[in-house]
Amino acid sequence: MSKMKILGFVLSLFVLNACAELTQVAQTVASQNLPLSNSDIINGLKEALLVGTDSSVTHLSAVDGYLKDLTIKILLPPEAKTITENLSKLPGGSKLVNDVILRINRAAEDAARGAKPIFVNSIRDMTFADALQILKGPDNAATHYFEQKTSMQLGELYRPKIRESLNKGLVAGISTQQSWNELTKDWNKLAGSTLGQITGMKVVEVKLEDYIVQQALKGLFLKIAEREKDIRTNANARVTTILKRVFGSVNSK
Repeated sequence: MSKMKILGFVLSLFVLNACAELTQVAQTVASQNLPLSNSDIINGLKEALLVGTDSSVTHLSAVDGYLKDLTIKILLPPEAKTITENLSKLPGGSKLVNDVILRINRAAEDAARGAKPIFVNSIRDMTFADALQILKGPDNAATHYFEQKTSMQLGELYRPKIRESLNKGLVAGISTQQSWNELTKDWNKLAGSTLGQITGMKVVEVKLEDYIVQQALKGLFLKIAEREKDIRTNANARVTTILKRVFGSVNSK
């Protein structure tokens, strides 16, 4: 074979190879510009929920996850306000109140450790119609959907963890539930007396377990809503390709 033929053959291979690479690049670019498929939308929303719940659960299940976050810190029920105000004036009263608040938040943090698989299992049934509505909705649309669909089930699964944590001896073998019972027993006795009735004291009948479950879930959903808003409005928060594509398409419209 002459040198010219060899050179022509080599050049043709180079051109063919270059064309193949350009074609692949073009196909990649084209695929990125294709309209989102139903699968893309559903997967994107599910990833958003997974990313949001994972970071939220990680934050809340850490020590002081609830206690040191002032937006979700669980305080005593509002009905106990008069108790805390009066106990704080007594020797050792403030410590007792602070101990109960500490244990309440520790209970929520303890329960949050088991929340992730609950969320994972709860988003599998999301339909295309649900995903499309969420995608076009406000910054907390996915969280609102999630709260509506799973609050009852999540509460039922969360409750045993809360109950276990409330009954766990934390300081000197005394549980949160025992502390709450001690805190309210004397107060209710006083409130139910003639003096208490005359002065307008009210008996505290709040079920601590119910209150903690409600407040813990409220804080959890608040953190998920914050994460969802971040994903929708902050491109840097979209940590996967599908998130960038799905939410990027919404922001570009």
